[in-house]
Amino acid sequence: MSEVERCRPWIEAALRHSGGSHSFEDIQAGISSGVMQLWPAPKGCAVTEIVQFPQKRVLHVFLAGGEMAQLFDMIESAAAWGKVQGCAAITVAGREGWKRALKGWAFHSVTMERAI
Repeated sequence: MSEVERCRPWIEAALRHSGGSHSFEDIQAGISSGVMQLWPAPKGCAVTEIVQFPQKRVLHVFLAGGEMAQLFDMIESAAAWGKVQGCAAITVAGREGWKRALKGWAFHSVTMERAI
């Protein structure tokens, strides 16, 4: 079983809160093509993509599911990787509840951002 298939329950749970922007198959194709990155862990996963804006490049975490402690560890690993890729910041899109969990992050509508 591939890592993306193993993580499917977490990905699908996160997709239920994404407003219908992606299907699991879209995520699977994005990861396969290298446009998206899967950050798997034993008890959770995150999916990122690099977004190039006119003035800066950011690593955007747009799906995450599983145990909160695992997600925070993945975010730190992803941020370090993003910095190597030339990203100036990491952003996390999510429900407003993430605002309480992501201490030290600036509230930016429903997207939180932190410099890396």
